[in-house]
Amino acid sequence: MGPVMLDIRGLTLAPDEVQWVAHPRVGGVILFSRNFASTEQLKALTAELHAVKDDLIIAVDHEGGRVQRFKSGFTVLPPMAALGERFNTSPQEALTWAKAAGFVLAWELHLHGVDLSFTPVLDLDFGRSTVIGNRAFHRNADVVAQLAAAHCLGLHQAGFPAVGKHFPGHGFVEADSHHDLPVDQRSFTEIDHEDIEPFRRLMGSGLEAIMPAHIRYAAVDDKPAGFSPFWLQQVLRVQLGFDGVIFSDDLSMKGALGEGGPAQRAQAAMTAGCDMVLLCNDPVAAQELVEGLDGFHWNAASAQRLTRMMSLPAPSRAVGQAQYELAQECLRPFINSLS
Repeated sequence: MGPVMLDIRGLTLAPDEVQWVAHPRVGGVILFSRNFASTEQLKALTAELHAVKDDLIIAVDHEGGRVQRFKSGFTVLPPMAALGERFNTSPQEALTWAKAAGFVLAWELHLHGVDLSFTPVLDLDFGRSTVIGNRAFHRNADVVAQLAAAHCLGLHQAGFPAVGKHFPGHGFVEADSHHDLPVDQRSFTEIDHEDIEPFRRLMGSGLEAIMPAHIRYAAVDDKPAGFSPFWLQQVLRVQLGFDGVIFSDDLSMKGALGEGGPAQRAQAAMTAGCDMVLLCNDPVAAQELVEGLDGFHWNAASAQRLTRMMSLPAPSRAVGQAQYELAQECLRPFINSLS
């Protein structure tokens, strides 16, 4: 399994994309809305991808709300902030729905050949970040940790890993790291006390993987978190004891461009501690990245972490389908209340 996750252009694999997916450095493909036309087409596409490489990780950003790539034929999930709002008045009901949403999300993707979704969002909603906003469960770190833990339980029961993002926290900055390099001026103590708390609470039981933010925490380190040995090794690995997978966020985002060309960005992210790097929406840069990794030594521990992450047991088709129907029934009053 290689250390690079790329994307593809359309609804089927083009001949040049078959070659890139087959490349030994490519271990994953991330899908977007442009790769989806129908449930049958998606099944055919994921089967085509897995036929090129049976251990390929097929991923998607499928959180609910405005970040849900596949909708027709899928349960259209509400934004996670709606669960936080319900938690304010009925905590147990919100936790039950968070777990059911995790199972429904994962089981539907599983049936269509997708291996993981980059979820849950563990950022806090400080009311400042438009790119995070209602993707976050809540402002309160304890509420975020509780709802995310329930959501992860639903993912796990469907055989899906959980990928917490965006470490150590994206919710405080106003700038969008897709278009700029946000700078968070808070002290480590402030970030540790609030933003890191949901990640800390889910260590060892809820998260198989983490995605760091393309944000520079200027009072702590001069590098964005996804390129920072301090954040990824000293804090995440040593202080928090995390031994799961670290995925980079998309290396084509503006918040990542200060690290050089595509291959330089990938090498910087992996040297800092990322196990797998993502590069999306730029086929030329993707080719430069893969070719530019010649001679770069990839940590064998990263391959082991990725394999372990993808080894969660999934229920049988019959058992999973029965659980799915119960979870859908559980969610129906929640979804109806928001429509």
